[in-house]
Amino acid sequence: MNSATASAAVEEPHLSDETIYERLVAAILDQRLPPGTKLVSDRLAQAFGVSRTRIHPVLVRLANERIVTFTPRRGASVAQPSVEEAREVFEVRRMIEPRLVALFIANASGAAVQGLADCIAQEEAAHAAGDTVRAVRLTGEFHLLIAEGSGHQTLGRVLRELVFRTSLIIMRYGTGGALQAGSPACACLDHRRLLDAIRLGDANEAARFMREHLEQIESQLHFTQRPAGPPDLASLFGRVTTTS
Repeated sequence: MNSATASAAVEEPHLSDETIYERLVAAILDQRLPPGTKLVSDRLAQAFGVSRTRIHPVLVRLANERIVTFTPRRGASVAQPSVEEAREVFEVRRMIEPRLVALFIANASGAAVQGLADCIAQEEAAHAAGDTVRAVRLTGEFHLLIAEGSGHQTLGRVLRELVFRTSLIIMRYGTGGALQAGSPACACLDHRRLLDAIRLGDANEAARFMREHLEQIESQLHFTQRPAGPPDLASLFGRVTTTS
């Protein structure tokens, strides 16, 4: 058995299933694992330094959240939302997010409102630094903070899945592959306008802004496919192996 195989067989007990899950989600949302990337259990196990049996439940969890898809005889891969799915995601978001922002205005604390302001500030800083991938993640977080502050747990769970799907949609159909400034990420100005309506307690105006905001994101998508080469999992997750 060479050293690479031996390394894959040695567990790292400090690496929890939750940590593996979080690192995979982060890699997907940060575009290091683009849509369509095959997630081979053996390779992931070697990359993380854990047994294959530790990987399967994590992939099942990701599949339940529709971040990963399982295909007969092909295994797991990062989800590739179709054009129809992309349009459905935005349709559903336009149905539920105006309701969530209205509930946020009715129920959220001052601390929750400040949390939105802080998130926008971080988003603006990410754009200023040219870190558009982080900016896209923060835009999703902004919407999830509204759902959390609304107090509606069921819609909040639904939105969490939709935000993940939206990130995959933007990765696949956003202009020019890697997201650039002006791409279909949530605009900071739109978020500030929403925040102003929230602070004024104007639920109708906030709901209208939310619908327009989601329509604007969808309108900037380009529904064409772009193949991407498979990443090196060992390098991606920091697991270094050598061969004898």
